Amino acid sequence: MATAKTSLSVDGPKPSNAPPRTINDFDGDVSRPPHASRLLSREKSQAEVEKLTIQVEDAADGFVPGFLHMPPDFTSPAPETHHRTAAILLSGAGGGVVGPSSIYLSLGAKLAALGSGIPALRLDYRYPARNRYCVADARAAMGFLQDLYGLDRFVLVGWSFGGAPVFTVGGSDQRVVGCATVASQTAETDGIRHLAPRPLLLLHGTSDTTLSPSCSERLYSMYGGSGSRRLELFDGDNHALSKNARKAETMLLDFIAGCAGLRVDDEEKKDIADRELVEDGERMELMKKGGDLRPPERVE
Repeated sequence: MATAKTSLSVDGPKPSNAPPRTINDFDGDVSRPPHASRLLSREKSQAEVEKLTIQVEDAADGFVPGFLHMPPDFTSPAPETHHRTAAILLSGAGGGVVGPSSIYLSLGAKLAALGSGIPALRLDYRYPARNRYCVADARAAMGFLQDLYGLDRFVLVGWSFGGAPVFTVGGSDQRVVGCATVASQTAETDGIRHLAPRPLLLLHGTSDTTLSPSCSERLYSMYGGSGSRRLELFDGDNHALSKNARKAETMLLDFIAGCAGLRVDDEEKKDIADRELVEDGERMELMKKGGDLRPPERVE
């Protein structure tokens, strides 16, 4: 029997022959979901999407690109009466900005469109699969959002390798108010032991052949029993949750809103959460455009 796969991390220094991607390397098709107009209403204009280049001050000084979905009525800096929460969405071992089955592309737009809109940053990595640098990228993004917008509470979401920076940062920074992962690895995730009582959501397909679903089961155990934790295993689904993408997206939306102290009401569920902004036949091509299927990442 083959050994269960638990890691897509890469050891060693940053690669000398692969400079970090810039925001201009991404096709315009990945700024917004293909059917973002389905969120438009008479009461609210479409959320803004800002193309960002965030400076990272570490031993490998550089810049990390990302797409920030901002609520159209957001006032900066966020007042004390605001929930002051943002979501940072991190992809897998190849980097990228649309997430598994392009869930992040749709999720970011929906979070910003809520009545009490939640800013959402789809962040790439400078050096994918190298946790040391990816952690610095995430921390730089948090600092950027806090300094520029007054946002000081963060929900971190990671796919695959992305669980490593999510739990490394989440376990060591109290500004993180919740963590969620899709098909996470277990390597370099010890920070999850320090996450409780802040909430945790773990999603995984039982037919994932890239990272075993036992990874999420192990993470559930590592978190401990003193906080709010949920593990959802999708029977027969793959590494990208392509068979349950819409359900996974809804679970992530509800989780992030809950971490912000919000609830998606019935009207928002009908007008926002239930809208199909990325159709099933578009998901894989968008993953390619967003860079999320660069090796070693894959759908299965």
